[in-house]
Amino acid sequence: MAAARGDGHPRDLHCLRSIPLLAQRGIELSSVQVWRLVTQIPERLSLPVLAALCDILEVTPAELIATRAEAVTPRRTAAAGAEVVDLAATIRPRRARITPER
Repeated sequence: MAAARGDGHPRDLHCLRSIPLLAQRGIELSSVQVWRLVTQIPERLSLPVLAALCDILEVTPAELIATRAEAVTPRRTAAAGAEVVDLAATIRPRRARITPER
């Protein structure tokens, strides 16, 4: 986290010092969760955690989070004019008939 301010390499940080600072702001994270925030790029981050981190580091979210646009391949959809089958109307279960053994 302090690496965002250029205070050193994340491995050199004492990330356990951040736990009480987060707890003061109502954020309960384990030492492992804090370590992951310091050493890895999180895929998700809740807004309360982001707000607490910004407050602790005295930065804005824009200073803390690097963003970049990526070219994304559009998802394939049904071709225009393709026939769509309504399974609920076309496939009906058959009632089971139980017959006694002879």
